[in-house]
Amino acid sequence: MKKVIVAAALVVFSAGAVLAADVITLQAKNGNVTFNHKKHQETLKDCKVCHEKGPGKIEGFGKDWAHKTCKGCHGDKGAGPTKCADCHKK
Repeated sequence: MKKVIVAAALVVFSAGAVLAADVITLQAKNGNVTFNHKKHQETLKDCKVCHEKGPGKIEGFGKDWAHKTCKGCHGDKGAGPTKCADCHKK
């Protein structure tokens, strides 16, 4: 029984990575943001960096979350865009 539960959990958690789009375009009034999800998966390796509750939509995702989390991570790691025009393309 334990093997069945473990197998089911692995399927659920790995399905998020398989089903996720490689590139996501986020609509924004000051220019859309193109987010390379696949590149972030490969770089970060841990989905919970962004998806605190596991695979799927990010709870509380929006402009404020993205500016704090994405821009903050880019600044902390010294990699990735941190200026408005670097992400927002008109």
